[in-house]
Amino acid sequence: MCFFDKLTEAARRNDSLVCVGLDPMPEYFPAEFMAQPNPIYAFNCRVIDATRDLVCAYKLNTAFYEAEGLAGLDALRRTIEYIGSGTPVILDGKRADIGHSSEAYARAAFDVFGADAVTVNPYLGGESLEPFTRREDKGVLVLCHTSNPGAREIQEGHCSGEPLYIQVARRAVTWTRHDNVGLVVGATYPEALKFVRRAAPDLWILLPGIGKQGGDLEASLRNGLWPNGLGLLINASRSIYQADDPRTAAQELRDQINDARRHILAQPKSDLPASGLDAAIEDIVLDLARIGAVRFGQYTLKSGQTSPVYIDLRVLVSYPNLLSRVADAYSRLLSGLEYDRIAAIPYAAIPIGAAVSLCTGRPMIYPRKEVKMHGIHRAIEGEFKIGECAVILDDLITTGASKLEAIEPLVSAGLKVHDIVVLIDRQGGGVEDLVRAGYRVHSVITLTEMLQILVHHRRIESAQAQLVLDWLAQGPAT
Repeated sequence: MCFFDKLTEAARRNDSLVCVGLDPMPEYFPAEFMAQPNPIYAFNCRVIDATRDLVCAYKLNTAFYEAEGLAGLDALRRTIEYIGSGTPVILDGKRADIGHSSEAYARAAFDVFGADAVTVNPYLGGESLEPFTRREDKGVLVLCHTSNPGAREIQEGHCSGEPLYIQVARRAVTWTRHDNVGLVVGATYPEALKFVRRAAPDLWILLPGIGKQGGDLEASLRNGLWPNGLGLLINASRSIYQADDPRTAAQELRDQINDARRHILAQPKSDLPASGLDAAIEDIVLDLARIGAVRFGQYTLKSGQTSPVYIDLRVLVSYPNLLSRVADAYSRLLSGLEYDRIAAIPYAAIPIGAAVSLCTGRPMIYPRKEVKMHGIHRAIEGEFKIGECAVILDDLITTGASKLEAIEPLVSAGLKVHDIVVLIDRQGGGVEDLVRAGYRVHSVITLTEMLQILVHHRRIESAQAQLVLDWLAQGPAT
């Protein structure tokens, strides 16, 4: 039986997604255990006996055993033997290295200590994981987005237009032919879990961070569960292992998880795409509404007209996570275009352009609204060469007039412009105007599609959406 089959069987038998982390810290042991020949092994047995019928797996972090020397390693081996074959055991060693070193790590984890699965570090690429993944009966859990506060520093860095952790999730699916790979995603980042689940819908996910680290259990379940209520392995270490009564702590967590997942699974599935769009785009629209970047009511526009909808993307500067995801969306559009520099239009698009520049690695410039009357009188900020191609980037498009105004100084300075990229097409005729002027326009989403998403997710009533659609039909202008 392979690891994930064994895990599924244990989860169903005990009606549990709980994985108890056996991470010994002898300084906290009661005196009665310190009198034992091997205090760690004795304490582990106590926790296992109390929780065996409440969990679906145990996870042993090798660091805590290695820190105790030979006695700790002996306790590690004996603890895995004591757990036996009925409950899966994960060796949390975060292993991986060049080929022959990974071979040794795999032998140690699976042959010497007898673990059923091991956590691995993907930094050296899929090749370094092959000694682990070739073991058809063993599980390999790949670090994807970890639970520690500094995880974002590297894991959310952009690579080829998307965060590195999403690249890891996508690639992990291809790193085995034996369906024995899963992922590790921290419960302290439930939003990241949502995107990982969409990138790797069929993989089990080990979820640390519940308990002492303060992970959001309900949000994690909502974002990571499979439709059958499985797919997440929820680890709790100190909150159970160091509890005065480990059984009560494990049972309370199991019941809390089960209550939440039954409630979630009973809810209507409203998180499916409303209009064939990428689910990540739908999330952006929902978050824009949540932060007030999209508002409905009666607003006076620049033209003097009143509008039933108002979109203000300048607020994105105060929401770096959302700004990063917006930059990802732009980057996907840009990936099919040929250009040398991003030309962001002041003012709303400047922070967006900077985020997109960081995401794509392409340099940014921007035309000034007013030419400097001091210094060197720049009309365009940033460096460029005559003959280079600039892609215009703005937050949204209505009539297209501001785009033509921004293009003029760029072309006068010797740059070529063929493409214009925006997040939102307000469908005010601007795209048609720019196409007639000889430019190609690319938008992430239209206002009509945004309305479909907001109605689908019950953020606005259909009558409100129809009011906006009727207004669009009249040919709004700003």
